[in-house]
Formats: sequence, structure tokens, C-alpha cells
Amino acid sequence: MFFVETIEIEGLGNRHYLAGGARAAVAVDPPRDIDQVIAAAARRGVRITHVVETHVHNDYVTGGLELARVTGAVYLVPAAAQVSFAREPVRDGDVIEVDAGLTLRALATPGHTPHHTAYVLQESGRPVAAFTGGSLLIGTVGRPDLVEPRLTEQLARAQHASAHRLAAELPDDASVLPTHGFGSFCSSGQAEGDASTIGREKTVNAALSQDVDAFVTGLLAGLEDVPAYYAHMGPANAAGPDPVDLTAPARADAEEIAARLAAGEWVVDLRSRVAYAQGHVAGSFNFEADGKIATYLAWMIPWGKPVTLLAETPRQLAEAQRELVRVGIDRPAAAATGGPADWLRPGEAPASFRRAVFADLAAELDGKPDGASARTVVLDVRRDSERAGGYIEGSVHIPVHLLHQRIDEVPAGTVWVHCAGGMRAGIAASLLDAAGRDVIAVDDGFDRAVDAGLTVTRPRFGRASGAA
Repeated sequence: MFFVETIEIEGLGNRHYLAGGARAAVAVDPPRDIDQVIAAAARRGVRITHVVETHVHNDYVTGGLELARVTGAVYLVPAAAQVSFAREPVRDGDVIEVDAGLTLRALATPGHTPHHTAYVLQESGRPVAAFTGGSLLIGTVGRPDLVEPRLTEQLARAQHASAHRLAAELPDDASVLPTHGFGSFCSSGQAEGDASTIGREKTVNAALSQDVDAFVTGLLAGLEDVPAYYAHMGPANAAGPDPVDLTAPARADAEEIAARLAAGEWVVDLRSRVAYAQGHVAGSFNFEADGKIATYLAWMIPWGKPVTLLAETPRQLAEAQRELVRVGIDRPAAAATGGPADWLRPGEAPASFRRAVFADLAAELDGKPDGASARTVVLDVRRDSERAGGYIEGSVHIPVHLLHQRIDEVPAGTVWVHCAGGMRAGIAASLLDAAGRDVIAVDDGFDRAVDAGLTVTRPRFGRASGAA
């Protein structure tokens, strides 16, 4: 009897797998903090004999090389992947014995990358699941635009062909087990559901229900900005990542925090956006530990700039540190725990700004037909695709991942900043506050904007007004 254990990295929107039988197991696309995989194997009482990569990843630093070294497992990487370390090259059709009666069959599935390879888990020769990495996802496929812009359309067509190959060669009841697609920006769309099979994908996945031209047109039209840190992930994985160091960073006192801010370094407050708005170190930025800290901090920070972390507790600090090593932010320059009273020098007062909901914004804009004025600025920091579904009339649009570079474009006045739910508005508000702007963070769901009385323009469907 086989097992498949899922290791979910919610912040990055990825899943990693340990699959095996009674004695041995294979790790698929392991995260950089390999202790989770080792612990899962220990609980099962199995030895990790193989570590496999579906592709050279663009969205996180792999733990594959280190896991193979620590466990003595064979490290399997697609033969066409250009890497600088010793590994066992895998080619289309290769079969790897995992345990008695349990094998993996390599299936070339180019599209997400040119060398992408899926692995079909077979029990007594019958396919029971497919580890599809960044090829066939749940309800969508992996992005084809992360390798080389000139290859994007070619890879999109390859994605279509790869999806059809998987559908043709696997039974309808075979489980689809992708690495990406649960919030990862490696996905070309939102996952539809939490689990799937080949049979289900035939009914819901555009790659399997549309002809290649219609599929490619729709896929390319829906691609959004690529997180900036992705440019560093592929090279790090191809070179062979260093082992993880999760020891506690050096502790910073109030004087050192002030000195690092004065030097232009990033000081990141990990507390909730509510606590941060109530009081924080002036000049610090707020990336909530409970949000997508790895994605947004890595996306926005100038690569290689020292970062100091401020956390409520040692546990919050340790968890954030673990999140950040997954995207190559290895060692914080320093850290501190507690609250503003512990992080400010004697005589310094914490900075703060207001929080509001969309009803407060509606009251502020009441009687202003253009939705804003020289005194009141509405700043939308959602992504382009979100704004395409509707936006507050008169609002300024700068996606949060671009705000640090374009903060001078925000018009003069009090800035009411919003996103879809509040987290990104909190990040943006901290950037604006650090820049000396008068800011109010709208901590509310955008679906409440119309009910609050705001005029929302919907480009695809016309205009909807909350003032019925």
C-alpha cells in the first residue's frame, strides 16, 4: 500500500510531497527548510531514497540538493536542466523504483519550463497519481513566461500539448498533485478546488477543453507581473543552494534600529497591521507575519539590502525567518522582539496612522463628484486584473509591489489606501507613512465598497453606484 503526504507552504502557495511504501519514499520538489520532509519520513518510518525535481524552480529556493546530501538519497533532476551540481539526470520514460511494487515514471511535460518533467506514481504498474509540478495544475496550468520572453508563446503551446499527454496516458481516477497553483504566482490562474483527478481536469481545465489557439490566446492575455525576486530563484537553484541557517539573528537594541534606519536599511515590523497602525517605529515597514510575507517582502525589497526584523515574540520571528529563507533572504542583519516601547530610544514616541472602512471613505468623499480632490486621494494597490473587475471612481492605481518605486507619483493630500481585503493596504500605508505622507489604511473587503455608497466603475460591465 502506498502513501502520499502533502507538505503545504501556504505563504508561497506551493505543495511538496513525500510518497512511498512500507520502507522507502521519494521527496518531490522539497522546500528549502528540509526538516519538515525529514520529520514526515520519520513519522512514517521510511527512508528517503530519492529526491526528485520537476523543474528548476523560479518561485522558491529548493531544498532538494541539501535533502539528498543529508539523507544519502539519489537526486533526480531533468536531464535538460542546466545545473552546476552533480545529480542523476532524468529523461522521458525513465522508471525509478521507490519501494516494492511502487515506481515513478518520468514524463516530459515542457511548458512551464522547457525541461519540465512530471512523475507518474505507479502501484504494481498502474498509474495512481501524477506529480505535475508546474505543468497541469488544478483548473489551470503553470505560467509559460518565467524563462525567456521570446519563448513564452512556444512554451504556452507546449503546456497545451503536455496537458493532453497527461490526459491521454493516465486513467481518469489518477490524482493530480501539482507543486504550484495554491496561491503561487507560478500559476497562470486561480486553482479551482483543493484536489483533483485527470478526469476532473478534462472537464474544468482550459488546457484540456479548448483548442490550442484559443487556449494560448487566453493564457497569454491573463498573465500578470512576475514577482521581482523570481529573477534570483532560478539561478540560485541552478547553482545549488547553500544549506539553511535558521539560528537566531543578532539582537538589535533601540540605538541599532535607529542607526540601521538612518543608513537606509529596511526595518520590517512583523506585527499585525492593526498593532502597527496603533504604534510603530517611524520609518519601518509593515509586512505581517501572518500574511504573504515571503512573497511581498522579497518582491519589494531591493535585492541584497540588509533587513532587520521586529517581532512580537521569538516564535513569530523564527517563523518569519523560516518563510524568508524559502525565497533566498537567508540571514536578517538583526532582529528584536517586543513592541515599540522596546524599539524606540528614550524620548521617542511611536508613529501611528488611522484605519478605516469603506463606509468612512464614502463619508469623506460625499459631495465630491470626481471621487477625490486635492485634499483626498484614493489609492488602489491591487493588481491589474483585480482593478479590471471594478474600481472606485477617481482612484489612483499603483499595485503594491510597485509603490516603493513610484511613491512620488501619489498625488498630494491625505491618502486613503485600499486593496481587496486589507493586508496589502497595510503594507502600502506603512510605505507612505515612512515617506512622511498623511495616510489612512482602509481595512475592509472591496466587495463592501458599493454597499458603503461608493461609485465603483466596472470596465467590463459598465458602472455601478452605491448611492442607489
